[in-house]
Amino acid sequence: MTGQQRGLVSLTELERSSVVANNTMNRERGLAGVNSYARELGVDPLAWLSDRSPGARSWLDLCSGEGRALREAASALPPDAVLTGVDLVGPLVPLPTPPAMEEITASVSTWAPTRPYDLITCVHGLHYVGDQLGLLTRAASWLTEDGLLLAHFDPESIRWADGGGTAGRAVVAELRATGFAYDSRRHLLTLQGARLTTATTALPFTYMGADPTAGPNYTGQPAVGSHYSRTITDTAE
Repeated sequence: MTGQQRGLVSLTELERSSVVANNTMNRERGLAGVNSYARELGVDPLAWLSDRSPGARSWLDLCSGEGRALREAASALPPDAVLTGVDLVGPLVPLPTPPAMEEITASVSTWAPTRPYDLITCVHGLHYVGDQLGLLTRAASWLTEDGLLLAHFDPESIRWADGGGTAGRAVVAELRATGFAYDSRRHLLTLQGARLTTATTALPFTYMGADPTAGPNYTGQPAVGSHYSRTITDTAE
């Protein structure tokens, strides 16, 4: 990465780090109950999808871990449902994939879907992504017209690359300006409705690199620090 700050690592280095490659944050989480998507998100994905009309029951889960929640949903939803899980490591023990479900082992930082989704979730997954704002911008463009995006987000993990401390307050303000809502109690970002291009949710920040040694975040688990500089816009006539 050109101009990368000292101590920050590239995407390849980050994804090989023990903090990212071996994280177990989302391995066993199911749909409902104590350790569940419904509890973490405040929204039951199965109920939300079940209330949708036929042909509008698609769910993309980023950083899906073992894909347990998707598997549970696949067994309960009508045959028209489309469920996709994307994870850097993928299931540690491969299991037969339900017909409505697709499991993709890939980096969420570079992967892109070939269709829009009605529901997009990222349950504590952003904590292990270098360019968090880039992924949020891209994911916003993957929603259907009345789709819903839900993602856990820690503003304290967004840092100024020049050593000026946290950029969290500035980033949350810009995210809200583009249509996101942020629940600080749940550390949850919500976006309702499609943003047809990444330009629709463009943020005035340039990603400079990641710090896998940032230490624990609000979950108590080691997480990644994402470093940005302000994007300089040429306003000359």
